[in-house]
Amino acid sequence: MIEIDGSAGEGGGQILRSSLSLAIVTQQPFRIVNIRANREKPGLMRQHLTAVNAAAEICAAEVEGAEMGSRSLTFRPGSLAAGDYSFAIGTAGSCTLVFQAVLPALLTASGESRVRITGGTHNRAAPPFDFLARSFLPLLERMGAKVQLDLVSHGFFPRGGGEIRARITPAAKLGALTLHERGKWVRGHAEAYVAAIPVHVAQRELAVIGRALDWSPDQLLLRALPNDAGPGNALTITLEHENVAEVFSGFGEKGVRAETVAEEAAAEARDYLSAMAPVGEYLADQLLLPMALGEGGSFIATDATLHLRSNIDVIERFTTRRFTLEPVDQGLLVSVG
Repeated sequence: MIEIDGSAGEGGGQILRSSLSLAIVTQQPFRIVNIRANREKPGLMRQHLTAVNAAAEICAAEVEGAEMGSRSLTFRPGSLAAGDYSFAIGTAGSCTLVFQAVLPALLTASGESRVRITGGTHNRAAPPFDFLARSFLPLLERMGAKVQLDLVSHGFFPRGGGEIRARITPAAKLGALTLHERGKWVRGHAEAYVAAIPVHVAQRELAVIGRALDWSPDQLLLRALPNDAGPGNALTITLEHENVAEVFSGFGEKGVRAETVAEEAAAEARDYLSAMAPVGEYLADQLLLPMALGEGGSFIATDATLHLRSNIDVIERFTTRRFTLEPVDQGLLVSVG
């Protein structure tokens, strides 16, 4: 039984999600304690419990401690089965984080799977749908897997009500990924989503982005959604290069000015554009697991975050794969051997 300390490193939900995926793929049981110990509300929240139950369902696992607020969990995986699955978070919890818990395992299944998840699609402290669709999944396809991800409806905190659907076609073996250069600049654009929120909020956000990044009006897109999808406001900035796309985001919340939301997102985009590394910190986290489950490879990241190091530690607990982190002129070379 592999023992995992959920308070190690960044001490968040990524440690649990990676452990679930790896347990299924390697057929090794694990016990995790101190779940999300470094968060304001430790233990299993609704979206984490949904991730546990989803992981258990795709492999008929035996689970102990799967309840709201639980700070320890034992997971004994059964046999992974491809199939049609539907998971409802029941709150505005992140659909994309639940998807992260089952995707790596289903990429190794014997056949195609279809997954439907309802909850939040654009959440603070979680990758928005746009990031997975535009940044992460195209690189996964480059490795040989085909994942079609569709946004059926938007879901924002606190209402939820969003839905994503995925069609996952595994590769016989995920190929190696080498990503050391961004390549030529292709295009950039920003999108401001509002639902049951005054349109001027999105207009103000886009005005800030236009000034900060010196973008023309045709790069600033206002997405007014039906009122029944809200209230909600999200902002995404997509930067496309020849070899990689990055997506940065901001989320409106009560008491925070639209200009502040946009300025913070623009600052992240500017930091990335001023660097040379092709892989930003959030994308770096996502690439580790599929590379470790496939033929490895390497990429250059802007930085080594606690998330990255925590994820590496979990992967090395479950597998024989080993990572090296080497400073280079462009940033940090992350290699999977």
